[in-house]
Amino acid sequence: MAQAVDQRVARPFLKWAGGKSQLLSQFGHYYPPGLQRGAIRRYVEPFVGGGAVFLDVVQRYDVGEAYLIDVNLELILAYRVIQRAPEQLIERLRTIHERHYALPEDAREPYYYRMRDAYNALQRDVDPGRFSDAWVARTAHLIFLNKTCYNGLYRVNLKGEFNVPFGRYVRPAILDEENLLALSALLQRAELVAGPFTRAEAFVDDDTFVYFDPPYRPLSPTARFTSYARRRFDDDDQVALGRFYAHLDRTCGARLMLSNSDPANVDPGDDFFQRLYGDFHVHRVRANRTINARADKRGKVSELLITNYPIPTLP
Repeated sequence: MAQAVDQRVARPFLKWAGGKSQLLSQFGHYYPPGLQRGAIRRYVEPFVGGGAVFLDVVQRYDVGEAYLIDVNLELILAYRVIQRAPEQLIERLRTIHERHYALPEDAREPYYYRMRDAYNALQRDVDPGRFSDAWVARTAHLIFLNKTCYNGLYRVNLKGEFNVPFGRYVRPAILDEENLLALSALLQRAELVAGPFTRAEAFVDDDTFVYFDPPYRPLSPTARFTSYARRRFDDDDQVALGRFYAHLDRTCGARLMLSNSDPANVDPGDDFFQRLYGDFHVHRVRANRTINARADKRGKVSELLITNYPIPTLP
């Protein structure tokens, strides 16, 4: 039987493109002041992804409930498995972990591709409306692939098939039992919703903090990694999101914060987001670009952080 764990150590269970773990020390300065006063009791995230900001908020502040939403059904199913059946998932992952490390190094790449094929074949066996052992098996495959694939990407083709190639790691952390149990404990206060970002409106009231982390607008024609789901998130979607953000601001007293790329990194004249969010507070934070095939293209860039409330003191 697994032992109880310290909930304060929970962190994202997947490596995720655009994950915010590296920015949390900066984000704390931009969270709404009501979090510290205990005036905000609900947290809503319409693009939950790896969940780094959710975990930061619920482990630092007295937030009673959370609503975590993502259009990526595979991701939401994985969260539901961790929420409902962490012990079963851990046992599945332990078996995969042991098989992987029992193989000689030159046999691990073929094993990865067999697991990838099995993961894609499992699509037809999973009923998203009914929790089953198939959910657990699929989540275990997803975690294994995420930890052993190239750069920790999640990318699918138009058929919805995971298509990231093998990555070469010395000791990938396929099984992290303590973290899965800690995350499961925190997810007991969350409702997990598969669907578009507009689903968030049903859960937002005056005592809510909403954090938006959409697929970033590409900074250049070659920076096009937006395939977290079968459909890409293009400029029309960015505009629709901006209108939804303004709609929530007009219709309730929720505190809103949104992240996106900063076009000024490559084109100071690109005012796309200034026009879209001109009525709000636009801030900049510094980040490391972590997913790029070329090492010389990785480095410090600025990212935008947009709030519908002023920040009293900046770092």
